[in-house]
Amino acid sequence: MMRPGRAVVIGGGIGGLAAALGLLRTGWRVTVVERAPDALADAGAGISLAANGIHALDALGAGPAVRAAARRQLTGATRTPGGRVLARMDGHALERALGAPILGIPRATLHRLLRAPLPPGTLVNGAEVTAVDDDPDAPHARVRTADGRAYDADLVVAADGINSRVRARLLPDAPGPAYSGSTVLRAITERPVDVGGADFQLTWGRGAEFGHILFADGRAEWHAVLNASKGVRPRDPLDALRRRFADWHDPIPALLAATAPGAVLHHDINELATPLPTYAVGRVALLGDAAHAMTPHLGQGACQALEDAVTLAAAAAEAPDVRTALARYDAERRPRSQAVALAARRAGRMGQQLAHPAAVAVRNAAMRLTPSGATIRTILRHASWTPPELRPELANS
Repeated sequence: MMRPGRAVVIGGGIGGLAAALGLLRTGWRVTVVERAPDALADAGAGISLAANGIHALDALGAGPAVRAAARRQLTGATRTPGGRVLARMDGHALERALGAPILGIPRATLHRLLRAPLPPGTLVNGAEVTAVDDDPDAPHARVRTADGRAYDADLVVAADGINSRVRARLLPDAPGPAYSGSTVLRAITERPVDVGGADFQLTWGRGAEFGHILFADGRAEWHAVLNASKGVRPRDPLDALRRRFADWHDPIPALLAATAPGAVLHHDINELATPLPTYAVGRVALLGDAAHAMTPHLGQGACQALEDAVTLAAAAAEAPDVRTALARYDAERRPRSQAVALAARRAGRMGQQLAHPAAVAVRNAAMRLTPSGATIRTILRHASWTPPELRPELANS
């Protein structure tokens, strides 16, 4: 196996920080360059982590801290706007089957916990990458930033998000992000909310979805996903949502009432609808949304990025050279992550995006007749994953 070298990770989001932890764990020297001046500038509202994400965090050494800060999501259901139950979700059964619970945690908290173990100076904020030079005849790749700094690297990890500039340079013929047809608004409530005992819940209307997850302090993160034209923004998003969901079942109006107007985030949902032909070019690996940005309908975006991070670190620790490591990473991650992305797109079309009344009625009837075991098996298909072992002793080999 090769000796651990120097890695530069472009992007300090969940995937980039996780990649840094994995590489550090196996002896690599790592620098994370992040364009935003503030580490939490785009931390988002909240996140639900499935078992595969938890197992990845365990492999990275961050699992115990995340578990301590998060809330187990044990009780929940999918409902109609009137409150009728379409399907119940047994979090206990999922935890028994997968060996880990579903966890709800604020994204800012998860970011903080992933940053905490990094050695001082590892994370460089306010560093906008302008070029990645990877001459195969040069001894190292070189990452250049707008302020004139340059970082030599044996391995470059492009975790710079769905609008990845690195991906655009490496794969200029690959289509960029495409609008999914849906937009999402989300926020965290200002105070704890009585949600009737449901740790998490999803409600499907015609071309609309409203969901929530609870946090350890009793506050909730809610999201509203709507069919909409790209770029449409209401002047007062919270007021528009209160009117849009005024007649939907409790606790939806209560969640909106407990939200400060300035807390609402609004993003169109874009995805890499055309799968990339590779996640690795030369000494550069694409990771997370830069490689496989997907719709949120399975809640797997962050979990797949965490899987990427562990798989990449394991390959970089065990392969004889970087190019062999990246070939292994690509072979292991591309089929699985692209299959999950396709499943998420299909879930959205049959769930939140479905708008025709007759189609919605058929879908709802089918869900009510589906045994709970079948629903659990569907989740198991995506959340069941065993991470490779990251052995710290490799750092000294």
